[in-house]
Amino acid sequence: MDTTPFPDHPFRLDDAPALAAGARLVVALTADGEVEELTFAAAARRVRQQAPLLCHARAFARRLGVDPFPAFDALELFAFVHPARFCVPTPRGLAEALDLPIPEGHEAEALALQRAVRRLLGDLGAPGREEASDPLAFAYEMGRAGWLWAPAVLAALGKPEGPEKGAARAGLRVWTKIKEWEEGAPLPPPAQNPVEPEEARRRLAAMLSALVPGKAAEPRPQQADYSSAVSAAFAPRPAPDTPNVVLAEAGTGVGKTLGYLAPATVWAEKNGGTVWISTYTRNLQHQIDAELDRLYPDPATKARKVVLRKGRENYLCLLNLEEAVRAMHFRADVGGGSGGGVGGGAVGIGLMARWAAATRDGDMTGGDFPGWLVDIAGRGPTLGLADRRGECIYSACDHYSRCYIEKSVRRARRADVVIANHALVMVQAALGGGEDATLPSRYVFDEGHHVFDAADSAFAGHLTGRETQELRRWLLGAEETGRSRARGLKRRLEDIVAGDEEALALLDAALMGARVLPAEGWAARLAADNPQGPTERFLLLARQQVHARTAGQGGLYSLEADKAYPVDGLIDAAQALDEALARLSEPVEALARRLAARLEDEAAELDSDQRRRIDALSRSLHRRGTMTVEAWRAMLRTLAVETPAQFVDWFAVERLDGREFDVGLYRHWIDPTVPFAEALGGAAHGMVVTSATLTDGTGDVAQDWRAAEDRSGAAHLPMPALRAQVPSPFDYPGHTRVFVVTDVRKDDLGQVAAAYKALFLAAGGGGLGLFTAINRLRAVRDRIAEPLDAAGLPLYAQHVDPLDVATLIDIFRGDEHACLLGTDAVRDGVDVPGRSLRLIVFDRVPWPRPDILHRARRDAFGRRRYEDMIARLRLKQAFGRLVRRADDTGVFVLLDPMMPSRLFGAFPEGVEIKRVGLKQAVEETAAFLARG
Repeated sequence: MDTTPFPDHPFRLDDAPALAAGARLVVALTADGEVEELTFAAAARRVRQQAPLLCHARAFARRLGVDPFPAFDALELFAFVHPARFCVPTPRGLAEALDLPIPEGHEAEALALQRAVRRLLGDLGAPGREEASDPLAFAYEMGRAGWLWAPAVLAALGKPEGPEKGAARAGLRVWTKIKEWEEGAPLPPPAQNPVEPEEARRRLAAMLSALVPGKAAEPRPQQADYSSAVSAAFAPRPAPDTPNVVLAEAGTGVGKTLGYLAPATVWAEKNGGTVWISTYTRNLQHQIDAELDRLYPDPATKARKVVLRKGRENYLCLLNLEEAVRAMHFRADVGGGSGGGVGGGAVGIGLMARWAAATRDGDMTGGDFPGWLVDIAGRGPTLGLADRRGECIYSACDHYSRCYIEKSVRRARRADVVIANHALVMVQAALGGGEDATLPSRYVFDEGHHVFDAADSAFAGHLTGRETQELRRWLLGAEETGRSRARGLKRRLEDIVAGDEEALALLDAALMGARVLPAEGWAARLAADNPQGPTERFLLLARQQVHARTAGQGGLYSLEADKAYPVDGLIDAAQALDEALARLSEPVEALARRLAARLEDEAAELDSDQRRRIDALSRSLHRRGTMTVEAWRAMLRTLAVETPAQFVDWFAVERLDGREFDVGLYRHWIDPTVPFAEALGGAAHGMVVTSATLTDGTGDVAQDWRAAEDRSGAAHLPMPALRAQVPSPFDYPGHTRVFVVTDVRKDDLGQVAAAYKALFLAAGGGGLGLFTAINRLRAVRDRIAEPLDAAGLPLYAQHVDPLDVATLIDIFRGDEHACLLGTDAVRDGVDVPGRSLRLIVFDRVPWPRPDILHRARRDAFGRRRYEDMIARLRLKQAFGRLVRRADDTGVFVLLDPMMPSRLFGAFPEGVEIKRVGLKQAVEETAAFLARG
């Protein structure tokens, strides 16, 4: 009998059938062991009658094509019982995480779900179990919101009636148990001792000999040579503004991560400084972190020596969490039931709070945060709790001394190694340090082939509806109901400027100026030809210019137009907006200067926290209210004249699935490595830019290295970069095959899909399909999902399955029969050694997108030479994912009969590239992979 004090509902766990879904059928397993196959329509009817047991309820509902429904989602239970623990979000993944038999087939998956529930409830009630937060309090509150698991969880905890009266609220305050950080004395600058090549070799040997569970390593001559070469970047700088730069290409299998970590850690220890390792993908950040276990096996030591850094928007904000948990307690009925309204409610918040108490560092974009939690709990209770609007109140916050972000910033200042991402490093470079007082002096840019793209994003200017609305929100805060966490400038500054009449007047002027920016609903007003204010008037005319100058109005993708020959009224609207923005930026910059002046005028009165808060707010005002707005004004002032030679400007209407979501004026550097080199050239003493794909593959050594210098910014530095090239030790001719299929029409998606199906079946799974356009990916997926599933090959797809790329790759890695479809993000994030990746199929030659920005860069960098370089590098990067270990084998297939032979340099020397028909490609793929 259900004795819990929760709202009555008709669903019982004992009656719940376990469901596992294929591409077109659902297998149902009752508690009595009866098995039934259901069509999607029949399954949709069944779930309305009885809440089922399944894995990932929202994804299941999308597969059935129905709205979310009440369900016992095993992923929710796993997230509750084992917060901050990794699990692939499939029945197979749950079984692996819980050390249960691995299921094969849908019936076995349904049985695995039943076993997983028994194991999880047993784990929860195990004697002596350590908990970072109170499961009883959270289960009770989540039950009040309709969480279907609550009665079973409370029973497993031995408290079916829930906690004692009044005890639940105290148990929810997870933030009170988080360890506080402590401030230390300022650090002196690092010394300038070089790293000798022999020192790097010795450190590398020591790291390779370390015994780390699950991380076997063997010495390789190429790796030691690489380590010696990159140590040159850690020599003292020869002259001001002249860093030592090493461009180091290391073929797959060389072991470049340990190769550069060896001299980097030697330099940090010898000089008392910090080396920043910058990557492009989150996956590589965590791989580098794992490799450092070799040098720092003690977790406490490693926590001091190694720090992962990301932007503020990646971390949980404890103040946001506290507000959400308080709302959960007082309005527990807003959440809805499990699977049928978790997003935005108490159930999702409860799962997040459990994770917050257990997490190592509060990072919500990697680490111990399960990416699938965003989908099952909703964006509001998960990513919505980050500081995504720049609304931090710093030391005025009650949680400042426990803040994950502040901990990360402070630990990074004293660490030997900081593992960051290109985006954060670029932003810091652009701002002269950002939240850190000074820029680091030593960098390693891993995945260096992405430096150009990262700089392109960091140094671009976008005067768009979304960007301007975001600035308005940052300045004014919540203007509509239901957005209480959006703290505006007044709330962040009011106690600091209290009593300062001039500062208060400037604040009022800034807030008044912000009202020229678009408020919520701007897109609908533009569509209705009803703009409000100068910004929306300008955007409306920008949209008119785009639609007047482009064809294909009904297409799926973004539309672009040159700024030349503007439509009537556009120049006048730009001038009016420029004047309006001046009325915003002037008081904002004056307020920033007044705050900065207080740091000098009141030096004796301000304590450390006050100084840091004032400094942070002054910097934020200058960056967001002055630098951003003045960049927009510069773009507006050049609309009627020639664009400065180093930039390219254009108008665009951004679309997603045929729906307009943004419009505006865009400005990019033609060569974004110019500002990147200028920003880091003065601060950096040494840089390593490394990748397996730095150079082009033309066969001309000078031209190949020119590509590396152009894409890394080395071409703009005063001293030539040193070059190092270490070939891969892998036997590519013996372990790989490359086929260019000549009889599949790439513009006929039926033929393309048939080719993918035949090749994936021939490989028996382990296939990665790469696409140059999302609509092509979706069309192929719809055609091949059912036949692959019938053959026992599950198919996953980016932009179709509601999971982040990292989670999709985890699923793909965990099942050697699975296949995965994706675009550039999947290509860049895949690192799957072994049988799980044995076939890569590219839908066509990955030429750069022929847009206005590409047109400008094509003219600047050499027309066909530039286009060929981009295509070769993309092919080279994709092929490099195929073989990750010496004993891996794989096949690379390009479904493009128009593949020019001049692009064959993308593949390793000695690998035969065969032009064949599809039938021969399928047969040879099956035969070759059967050998492996």
